[in-house]
Amino acid sequence: MSIDTFETNRKLLFGVAYRMLGTVADAEDVVQDAFVRWQRNTTPVENAKAWLVTTTTRLCLDQLKSAKTQREAYIGPWLPEPVQPDVASETFALSESLSMAFLVMLERLSPVERAVFLLREVFGYAHNEIAEITSLSPANARQTLRRAKQHLQQDRPRFTASIDEQQLLMGQFMQACLTGDLGQMTALLTPDATFTSDSNGKAIAARKVLYGADRVVKFVHGLLKQMPEDGTFNVLLLNNQPAIVIYEAGKPTSVIMMHAEDGLIQAFYAMRNPEKLLTL
Repeated sequence: MSIDTFETNRKLLFGVAYRMLGTVADAEDVVQDAFVRWQRNTTPVENAKAWLVTTTTRLCLDQLKSAKTQREAYIGPWLPEPVQPDVASETFALSESLSMAFLVMLERLSPVERAVFLLREVFGYAHNEIAEITSLSPANARQTLRRAKQHLQQDRPRFTASIDEQQLLMGQFMQACLTGDLGQMTALLTPDATFTSDSNGKAIAARKVLYGADRVVKFVHGLLKQMPEDGTFNVLLLNNQPAIVIYEAGKPTSVIMMHAEDGLIQAFYAMRNPEKLLTL
């Protein structure tokens, strides 16, 4: 099978795998496995893209089933791994589906629900194509999509703030943090703001989701006091949204992303697990 054909579809395959699995390493492993199967295939393929997406999706479903035990043993909340925007985003229209809020929302779905939802709502596949990819009947594929939408109805972001709006809010919050203005920090958050930390017990982090603007502000203020003297930060574009990257001794130790609604910060997502910061 043509290597060029596979490489033409590599970014799409990684995009599917990353959104399904939430980590760069797992997504890359699945794509590599799909490549090996592509190379070994000896039967005629009429539609290479469909064959590759089908193989990748099914490998992801197998991976999610085997990862269930690992997730259950994970210490504290689990968050998707931050990713460079040019790695998994094929078009601007797909950028919203890379946001941390969107990926976290997908965690509410079963593996099959996630596959059906992504293939239909993100990648625009027809119901009959989704049925073939997931080995469901067309009727079951439609029913699975309806069930997935019902599960996500309350949690799906009403809209995604533009990058400029997110950068403005993040800049205002960072300025308030640096000046120690707790009142301004609180004013920039929705009353029901949340803060989710992922460390798997390998770094100092809250092991439960924090709820409420006052509690979030106190926690963030406490974190800033613990930052070492050689600590620095920078704002990078990750998952197609601005992210604060904190460095200690020149190495990234934290990535903080946010979700904004109606001009206020509704959620923070902090990655502290060093294994999920290796690609930065």
